[in-house]
Amino acid sequence: MDKSEASSTNSAKVSRRIFMVSSGSAAAVASASLLPAGAAQAAGPAGAPAGGTTLAYPKLAVGKAGGMPVNQAVAFNYPDASSLCWAIRMGAPVPGGVGPNKDIVAYSGMCTHMGCPVSYEAGTKTFKCGCHFSIFDPENNGQMVCGQATEDLPQVMLEYDAKTDSVRAVAINGLLYGRQSNVL
Repeated sequence: MDKSEASSTNSAKVSRRIFMVSSGSAAAVASASLLPAGAAQAAGPAGAPAGGTTLAYPKLAVGKAGGMPVNQAVAFNYPDASSLCWAIRMGAPVPGGVGPNKDIVAYSGMCTHMGCPVSYEAGTKTFKCGCHFSIFDPENNGQMVCGQATEDLPQVMLEYDAKTDSVRAVAINGLLYGRQSNVL
């Protein structure tokens, strides 16, 4: 093989990186051309970050703050009937807490590792997964403490109405295990 043949062979080779960048750009241009004018602006609510989405979560009553026992998990389903969640009145103010003492928080009842149910252990004030032994801290935004999970428990965002002493679930911070979006 002479020098001219070698150079034509090398110039025909495309690196994997260049191929991926080129094909990704081509796909983006092709899909953008399929959108009707103004569709990109209609995709999300005003004020949403570029490329972001905001799900329309239902508002669901969880219970009365005064009626919630301290350090005991109260089960409820959110954002739909197939999503077990736990609300806990911790007894002391915690990050993200609501209620008169800022001590009520709620989390998904599914482990972020493989979707096994988590249970609340009052003695250690932690959520534990019985399948693979992941542990989560509800006093610190559902942070994963140890185990197989690599993500924190999704936190159910709550709001408190002082007039009625009621706590309502209004959104979820984090993705529920096994879903592309939290609302089916």
